[in-house]
Amino acid sequence: MNKLNILYEDNHLIVVVKPVNVLSQSDITGDVDMLSMIKDYLKEKYHKPGNVYLGLVHRLDRVVGGVMVFAKTSKAASRLSDAIRKKEFEKGYLAICHGKVKDKDTFEDYLEKKDDFNTIISNSKNGKLSRLSYERIAYLKEKDWSLVKISLETGRHHQIRVQFASRNHPLVGDNRYGIDKEREIGLFAYKLTLTHPVKKESMTFTYIPSSKPFNHFKKIDV
Repeated sequence: MNKLNILYEDNHLIVVVKPVNVLSQSDITGDVDMLSMIKDYLKEKYHKPGNVYLGLVHRLDRVVGGVMVFAKTSKAASRLSDAIRKKEFEKGYLAICHGKVKDKDTFEDYLEKKDDFNTIISNSKNGKLSRLSYERIAYLKEKDWSLVKISLETGRHHQIRVQFASRNHPLVGDNRYGIDKEREIGLFAYKLTLTHPVKKESMTFTYIPSSKPFNHFKKIDV
């Protein structure tokens, strides 16, 4: 079993770091996924017979690593899902994009997910309002890369990737919306703030990536 990077665990939830190129939940590929890995961990640690309950309340794309929370009870799952619907989750991302972007900016577009699973900027009635704010925290002159931290106000499909690519600053390693030689995408969910579903306390979890391509930056100060 792959070793989990656990940031927090109690009787109600577990917070882990999803590695790059690992699925959030199983799909037709049958490849390793976080939901199954955590279930196996819980079954082994607590000697639980049969099927172990674990609630998936949010997802990250396969190519994106970062902080995720899973619910260990149905009550916690329901409350966390409700908090997401009410936009009470605060998600912070780190991204590396091509070119030197402004010190800070806000992007607002209408995005539309197409049948081929690509997302486009749309002016039609099918487009959904998509908004994010970012701040540039470093610039790597030799590669012409900007490192930015992003606050997502909406969580649309491929939102960060599309909004930066549409402004001629595609993410490093994004072979879908940009043209790149890098294999690993420059996008990572580094921060998650939530209200504990039972204790009602605000909790923030952070994890700074050191994997490619983030390892090109000597120090990431958020």
